[in-house]
Amino acid sequence: MEKRREGGQIVPKAISLLLNRITLIMLAVTLVLFIGGRFEPASAAQPNAELEIQKLTSCYALGTDAIGRGNLLEGKNIYRDCFTQDAVLTAIFPDGASETRYGTDSWADFVYSVFQGNGYQATQHLMGTINISVQNNQATMTSYLHATHKRSETSIDVANGTYEDEVVNKNGRWKIRNRTLKLIDFLNLSSPTTTSSNTNARSANSSSTLVIPNIPRLK
Repeated sequence: MEKRREGGQIVPKAISLLLNRITLIMLAVTLVLFIGGRFEPASAAQPNAELEIQKLTSCYALGTDAIGRGNLLEGKNIYRDCFTQDAVLTAIFPDGASETRYGTDSWADFVYSVFQGNGYQATQHLMGTINISVQNNQATMTSYLHATHKRSETSIDVANGTYEDEVVNKNGRWKIRNRTLKLIDFLNLSSPTTTSSNTNARSANSSSTLVIPNIPRLK
């Protein structure tokens, strides 16, 4: 009788042990799928985030060049696609002076004043060496600036510097919340006039001049 009872208990124990192992396996598989499903989209989305953030540099350049053509309204509209409503923008000039504006409309007015005050006919802003670091819904970005500002057929102002940006993702869209421009130079380059003689063109007096352009200070 004892042996029969022992024999009768072996099968249920084996079944119970098997079920426990199956349960553990299923839990392990579920955990792996959960972790993989949770983190894989994040890693796949990061390159897309960097691409969207990088587009903001072009967005700003296009808005600024619209203002450079004298179209302030178009520039303001483009800026709104690049920045948050509470964006803070600062320019630090080579002489140490700085200008800070709150909101893109105020910044556009400042840019327009600088361009009009210097008599610019057109501008071209080139962005490069873009470095982006993404952390969840926030990011930092730096980019190099080379900007050309046309005064006349023989005179341009050239600016070089670095943009330092704080970028945030709100409602699925990346926008710049804080931008600081650190200029390393802001110079005028002038060519000889067409009436200059070949002798004068070869002389020291006919070489390009370097002049710091006028930068209006708005209150």
